[in-house]
Formats: sequence, C-alpha cells, structure tokens
Amino acid sequence: MENNLVRTRFAPSPTGFMHVGNLRTALFEYLIAKSQHGQFVLRIEDTDQERLVEGAVDVIYNTLKQVGLQHDEGPDLGGEYGPYVQSQRKDLYKPYAEQLVREGKAYYCFCTKERLDSLHNEQGIGG
Repeated sequence: MENNLVRTRFAPSPTGFMHVGNLRTALFEYLIAKSQHGQFVLRIEDTDQERLVEGAVDVIYNTLKQVGLQHDEGPDLGGEYGPYVQSQRKDLYKPYAEQLVREGKAYYCFCTKERLDSLHNEQGIGG
C-alpha cells in the first residue's frame, strides 16, 4: 500500500437499522476517500453480540448500494487488510492485548455484567 493513499473506513454496528446519521458518516468517509483518489472501506462492527439485529447487515449493504456508495473493500468484497468483520479480528488483536497485560499497561476485568451495569448507572451512562 502506498504511504500517501487515503483510506477511510465506515464501520456501522448491526445493532439496529441504518439511519440518517449512519448515512451522513458513510457519505463523508466516501467523499474524503474519493476526492483523494483513495479507498472507502466497509467494516462491520459486530462486537456487541447481544444486541445484533437479524438482517441488519443486509440492510447496511442494500442501503449503501441504493445511495450509490460503493466500498472498495469489505466483508463481501474482501481485500488485503481483512477480515472486515470486527469479531473476526480477535486473533489479530489478542497478542497485543496480552502484551499490554504483561507490561502492566492493561488488566483483565472479572466484573459481572450486573457490576458493570451498576457502574454505568452510577456514572449516568446507562447499561
């Protein structure tokens, strides 16, 4: 890959259906890439497995197609820098996460979901 090649990424989460905010983000990323003769990459951000909506990935593909935003790389097209589904990238990230733990720069969390929800609620984040 050329060092000066512009690559932008649109990474929607299939936890709901596309909305105007998703489309705005996709359009900006697409226009930035194309204005610089670069590449527009689609990655599916599916790490919130509990909230996945069946059919949402198809809606993402169909919506982008309907509005004319053709990605250059993605789960359906492949590419040199895949996989393009976030949950499939775990093996790429794991050695780096383990290194951070070994160096004392990160730690494992053994909190229950209830504990994490409680902490979020205390901070006003919701859970």
